[in-house]
Amino acid sequence: MTRLHFASALLPSGWANDVQVVITAGAIAEVTPGVVPAPGDERHDIAIPGLATLHSHAFQRGMAGLAELRGDSTDTFWTWRETMYRFALAMTPDDVAAVATLLYVEMLEQGFTRVGEFHYLHHDRDGSPYADIGEMAARIAQAAEASGIALTLLPSFYAHGSFGGTAPHAGQRRFICTIDQFAALMSASRKAIATLPDANIGIAPHSLRAAAPDELAAIIPLAEGGPVHIHAAEQVKEVEDCLGWSGQRPVQWLLEHAPVDQRWCLIHATHTTDEEVTAFAKTGAVAGLCPITEASLGDGIFPAREFVAAGGAFGVGTDSNVLVGVADELRQLEYGQRLKHRERNVLSAGAGRSTGRALFDHALAGGARALAQMSFGLTPGARADIVTLDITHPSLAGRARDAAIDGWIFAAGSGAIDCVWAGGDKVVEGGRHRLRRGARERFNASVRRLVA
Repeated sequence: MTRLHFASALLPSGWANDVQVVITAGAIAEVTPGVVPAPGDERHDIAIPGLATLHSHAFQRGMAGLAELRGDSTDTFWTWRETMYRFALAMTPDDVAAVATLLYVEMLEQGFTRVGEFHYLHHDRDGSPYADIGEMAARIAQAAEASGIALTLLPSFYAHGSFGGTAPHAGQRRFICTIDQFAALMSASRKAIATLPDANIGIAPHSLRAAAPDELAAIIPLAEGGPVHIHAAEQVKEVEDCLGWSGQRPVQWLLEHAPVDQRWCLIHATHTTDEEVTAFAKTGAVAGLCPITEASLGDGIFPAREFVAAGGAFGVGTDSNVLVGVADELRQLEYGQRLKHRERNVLSAGAGRSTGRALFDHALAGGARALAQMSFGLTPGARADIVTLDITHPSLAGRARDAAIDGWIFAAGSGAIDCVWAGGDKVVEGGRHRLRRGARERFNASVRRLVA
């Protein structure tokens, strides 16, 4: 049993003072506000729940910053993708484990305590399945176990290069599965996470480009009631190609032809019409927004103000992992809306309300829904995922409650997180994960070889 005492803590009911939290077997057993610290309580100032990054491609952390050299033509998502393919084709299972471990360490240091791993690097470098088709999934699980982050594994189905069943690109050969192979992969992935505390699993049809309608229908039952994630409408070209194939836009097609409901998460959904925004919000599906990656790739800006006004739920993901941080994603989300609308505090919950708090609350609830967390936050029964803020940070000095969240998100940059408990285990102290040094050394050894 672990007993923690916080001068201030963000509970589901709002902020409370003098809160004692008792942790047993990795879960929160008791939350008692308004009590003085007891002997043996570990004391901290400000506690908030850990968040989920609902969309991650772990292997891409290794190529962060490698696609910033301009080519002969206009650089876009589609030219960036060629760099990603080259990097992916070179990685071994050991490389994937090393890269994912450091990434998950960094996520925890930055306030993410669960990751939705949209996992599509399945096969050997020549495209042939490993003897254990779940080899790469097992390496992802290994990284999650080492770091302490909770894992929602989302094996991705990828069969085609574009709409209408186009043959895959040679650079995609490590991603490609038949329906039967994917069923075997799902079985192996379930085995890979079977002993991992607090892990769960869903499926991720990569996109309408990569999964034909009959294939989409065939694989959805393999989720067995778990989450269903899919990329949709990230790029204008994708929308145009989908119109050419089906006469409908990607989000429109999904809403009319797939059983989209609260189990689903549409990743990006950047280029959506007003009608799509309203219909999407009504399904209860989560918008998986990845503001840093969407800015990095020049994707565009999601209509977040309109989506929230329609009752939509959203969470945030780190996607390409070019930069990892709760505050970074939430800040970029709001700043994108400010640039689009030429206003400030666009996503606040109303007059006199904190924008940082509104963003945090949305991301907490939306991320939990997207990754099938039935209980979350600082409440009895939830996994003990707790983040403390360092009130000695200059951007938090003199601030309390929502003002501290605003200072963290919009002003602190880095260094504002002190400690992180993941499943009741204190994995970050003084802003540093206990595995940081070793994880960096293994990551650096892999990446030096991969970029040589």
